[in-house]
Amino acid sequence: MPGLDETNNESYRYLRSVGNNWQFNVEDLHPKMLSRLYKRFDTFDLDSDEKMEMDEILYWPDRMRQLVNATDEQVEKMREAVRVFFFNKGVDPVHGLKREDWVEANRVFAEAERERERRGEPSMIALLSNAYYDVLDDDGDGTVDVEELKTMMKAFDVPQEAAYTFFQKADTDKTGKLERPELVHLFRKFWMEPYDPQWDGVYAYKY
Repeated sequence: MPGLDETNNESYRYLRSVGNNWQFNVEDLHPKMLSRLYKRFDTFDLDSDEKMEMDEILYWPDRMRQLVNATDEQVEKMREAVRVFFFNKGVDPVHGLKREDWVEANRVFAEAERERERRGEPSMIALLSNAYYDVLDDDGDGTVDVEELKTMMKAFDVPQEAAYTFFQKADTDKTGKLERPELVHLFRKFWMEPYDPQWDGVYAYKY
């Protein structure tokens, strides 16, 4: 069965356009990372048809809308960031993304992000993280605290206690507040970097 390439995947299309010939090898992935990625897929695949569709993905920011005090403009910005992010991860607006292609789609997306970093181009992960940050900052003080972080956990059906372990890992300067770069780092950790046993039990790894 044909896999992903520049004809059907935005990240492959980007890589080939800049002369990057990266190839996917599933053996490069730690088994726990594979398990984590498939759990994420199953979360997004609301009708369990083994295909992730854009309307299923947008269900989650729509849930966030009901839980925050953000402006309509901030919520729409988050929704658009989610759409762009997952389009670049391989979710076709018409055909979606099959479960069998999900892991490869994640890895080619990670390579495309690294290529963008090397070229000083805008990061899709930063785009997504910053849009979430604006919505999570419920009191408008320019930071995100653990109570505000719980909102994201609730929206994604993650146990509330997970917010504390998540927060402790993200708050690298131990100020008791998350700043934008710290949330970007955490999103990057989840979507791009190899399995790290030090993060076992933390939000994206456990749930």
